[in-house]
Amino acid sequence: MSVIARPAVTAPARSSLISAILRFRELAIVVAVIIVFLLTYFKNPSFASVASVQQMLAGPAIIIMLAVGETLVIVTRNVDLSVGSVLGLSAFLVGDLFAHNPHMPVIVALLAGLLVGLVCGVVNGVIVAYARVPALVVTLGMLYIIRGVDAVIDNGVQIEPSQVPQSFVNLGSGTILGIPTLFAIAAVAVAVVGYVMKSFRPARDLYAIGSNPDAAVLAGVRVPRRILSAFAISGALAGLGGALWLAEFATVASTAGTGYELNVVAACVVGGVAIFGGSGTVLGAGLGALLLNTIDQALVAARVSSFWNQAVAGVLLLVAITFDRYVSLRAERLLRVEGAHRDQA
Repeated sequence: MSVIARPAVTAPARSSLISAILRFRELAIVVAVIIVFLLTYFKNPSFASVASVQQMLAGPAIIIMLAVGETLVIVTRNVDLSVGSVLGLSAFLVGDLFAHNPHMPVIVALLAGLLVGLVCGVVNGVIVAYARVPALVVTLGMLYIIRGVDAVIDNGVQIEPSQVPQSFVNLGSGTILGIPTLFAIAAVAVAVVGYVMKSFRPARDLYAIGSNPDAAVLAGVRVPRRILSAFAISGALAGLGGALWLAEFATVASTAGTGYELNVVAACVVGGVAIFGGSGTVLGAGLGALLLNTIDQALVAARVSSFWNQAVAGVLLLVAITFDRYVSLRAERLLRVEGAHRDQA
């Protein structure tokens, strides 16, 4: 009984410590965004124009959408590398639906994209959760499979802007009270999933799985079902992101979404989602995407070579992973000390 009871005693302490660190990380990202913005503004005042600020918000919107789902997966000590290819497949299929059904309602198009992604996510989740194949292998394989399927389906055909209704294009280019619609949708996704992750036990179980899978099993957590749910949600949001991609660009080729999986993982990690699992928030992931996009735009506005974009993102990624590892080891040491003092008492 004592072996099982010990995690219940130490878990709140570790949770409190990690939560404090995450709040600090999120605040630090907000400060970093403001600093980058101000430094760029002093060099190029046009960076603060309404159009530039709107682009700074709209630019990372789809990455934020995908990062919300990716966060759920990474928290469980897994990773979904198929999100970029799912986005591309969803975008093309929704565009093809419009080509054959030009009067299709916007909501139906969004639901169609979400359904395509949900199917892909469930396939990933079943193989990872129940066949127990490493997520890295499964989702990397799925990335290539979906790309191949996408290439066969489109057969060199590209969705043209004339095939996409203006009402749907307005979703990608419109604003709500001056805020880009795409960013507003992404913000709603962050708020809803963030609230669920904080308030409901099934979502909290994801953190338990990532922190200690064996202890989660002993605590009665339905690990395979929770992991399947995380992949399903990640796929669904990637599919919805594909529909929004079509709304934003009004054209789709077989290369749509290529490389997005790396940008999404980078946004999550920079935003404080521990690559080792067990901690992180969707708000942090969203802020990470906003920071990376702000840096990209700042470099362009400052007339710095675009080759530095990936270099800066890589440095931030390495720093974030190193910091997370340090925090994890520090937390473990503190908990061991606490446990020793408690045993002596």
